[in-house]
Amino acid sequence: MQSTMRISPAPSPAWRRLSAVLLAVVLGLGVSVVPDLWSAESPGSPRFRFSPIDDNSLLLWDGNDRVLVYNHGMLLPDGVPADRRRSSYVHPIYGLDGEVLTDDFPEDHYHHRGLFWAWPHVRIAGQHYDLWAIQGIRQRFERWLARDVGATEATLAVENGWYVGEQKVVQERIRLRVHPVAGDARCIDVDCDWVPVDEPLTLAGAEGKSYGGLTLRYAPRTDTVITTPLGKGSEDLSMTPLAWADLSARFAGRTDFSGIALFVADDHPDYPPTWLTRHYGALCIGWPGVEAQTFPVGRAIHCRYRVWVHRGAPSQETIQHAYEEYRGGMVVKWSGD
Repeated sequence: MQSTMRISPAPSPAWRRLSAVLLAVVLGLGVSVVPDLWSAESPGSPRFRFSPIDDNSLLLWDGNDRVLVYNHGMLLPDGVPADRRRSSYVHPIYGLDGEVLTDDFPEDHYHHRGLFWAWPHVRIAGQHYDLWAIQGIRQRFERWLARDVGATEATLAVENGWYVGEQKVVQERIRLRVHPVAGDARCIDVDCDWVPVDEPLTLAGAEGKSYGGLTLRYAPRTDTVITTPLGKGSEDLSMTPLAWADLSARFAGRTDFSGIALFVADDHPDYPPTWLTRHYGALCIGWPGVEAQTFPVGRAIHCRYRVWVHRGAPSQETIQHAYEEYRGGMVVKWSGD
């Protein structure tokens, strides 16, 4: 059973001051030189911080603002089939004004899970598995590689395994680098490595659709707008090569638009990969797509992406500019069209 998320508020200024005073007394310092250990303005103090929600989930804060939650424990809410239990994904991702932008365990697709990475066709040693729908294979958290915070970014890195029963078949390493808000946008860079362990790994996307790879499932919303390098459109795309795509809408009853775009690094295998877009609330990068590819034991499959969280419903030109900044290694500042 999935436990209820309990998020503690940031320490109040009074509590921060009291904590510092008590520490000063213990250290024999005068109260007049009490250090402000919690202040975001203190030289060198990190603006980001991690706090566990429970034994399954880790929350990242930027000051007093929630940024995202990484779910490392196995989650299963009441009423959901047991074979949909899963871990190793990001949800929620929060908008810049605190709105929840992603969904988990939606009733129309119980296996959709915030920001995740999975394939419907996985072949190992002649056997077929479905990591997308969590059939016969699942991701399992193994260890933290980094939980670093600073004044300019936060880094969360994990090592997971893909398991068939108790046998590990793929080593997975995911790194998230989270940047501060710049203007009306926040950049989250995602680096992924998958290494077949004992047998070659064959991956393929869904027939006729291509989904399989990095995927975003969006929270309930109204007035959905999907924008790609092809423009804004009301029709869903299938098996379409794209460098980026954006979904903007009014979330959680808000009157203002916000959203998330996915950017693909230009060193991505088979760049640009194919995509599936769904106005019901999904952006799916489909790589390697409908044509299966096999990867040898011990060689890493490396893919890089950027998650661009923003206010408003930016134009095609604005998103393209932000994408070019990503290609150039910069964090774009956007203050609306």
